[in-house]
Amino acid sequence: MNLSALLSTLLSCAGLLLGALALFSWRTTRRIEAFLPPSGRIVEVDGQRLHVRDQGSGPPLLLLHGLGGNLGHFNYGAVAQLSKSFRVVAVDRPGSGYSPRAGDVPADLSTQARALAGLVRQLGLERPTVVGHSLGGATALTLALEHPDTVGALALVAPLTHPPEQVPPVFRGLLMRPRWLRTLFAHTLAVPLGIASSRRVLAEVFAPDAVAPDFAVRAGGLLSLRPAHFLASCADLQALAAHMPALERRYGELSVPLAILFGRDDRLLDWRANGQAMVEKAPGARLELVEGGHMLPVTRPELTAAFIAEAAEARKLAA
Repeated sequence: MNLSALLSTLLSCAGLLLGALALFSWRTTRRIEAFLPPSGRIVEVDGQRLHVRDQGSGPPLLLLHGLGGNLGHFNYGAVAQLSKSFRVVAVDRPGSGYSPRAGDVPADLSTQARALAGLVRQLGLERPTVVGHSLGGATALTLALEHPDTVGALALVAPLTHPPEQVPPVFRGLLMRPRWLRTLFAHTLAVPLGIASSRRVLAEVFAPDAVAPDFAVRAGGLLSLRPAHFLASCADLQALAAHMPALERRYGELSVPLAILFGRDDRLLDWRANGQAMVEKAPGARLELVEGGHMLPVTRPELTAAFIAEAAEARKLAA
């Protein structure tokens, strides 16, 4: 066999392998979505389709999840407890869960905050207490600074508030460039590799706490395996470098009550760099430290709900 024929054979084999991986990814995605369909309703805001779950009545709360997550991360008791006294609106951030991101829509947090501000107005939430976990914390801060009329208070749980010195190892695969390579990887290797590495990844995200055994289903963890979700997470993470420094410079402008809850042993975001540093820049902010890691809405749902309720009460006192 000459070199040309060998190369042709190798390319054919590679094409067949990629095709098989793409088919596996497509079929797995369809099965995941059939098994875990949307739990709420779709609200269209200025062309952006947002998946929303709206429960309870009373003062409004808006719940924002973190990187690679979805609104199911609040399914471990926080929403059930809060909805007894509050109107609780949990939303899949644009690009995550069942809130699809159109190909031409930017992933930056300013664009996401604009859509969320429209959602607040459309649902008549009247300056809700905005709850942000992890990257949802940076989203909530962006919403409060760029659309101050839509936020009454901030309750941030293990939030990202400052540009990270380095990306946690568990998320470094999301930094893949260029775009065509990310897209190829997403539709071929991301699903099988995501399945194979899921236990290790979750152990790092939850550490030092134990991983919730039903996280894949109850929290919708399986949804993050889908190619579109992988690409959205890549875009979210890669957009932070340009956004966070400018956001940090504006923290002195915050005029709403701000409370932060952090686990002392959080291994993804350090409480000193993202909690203590925040209260030193934001007027009147307070920091509460508890035992635990990063996934407090899952591992400490009752405590998380009590923290959010207290932050919402502070909003009423400040009104």
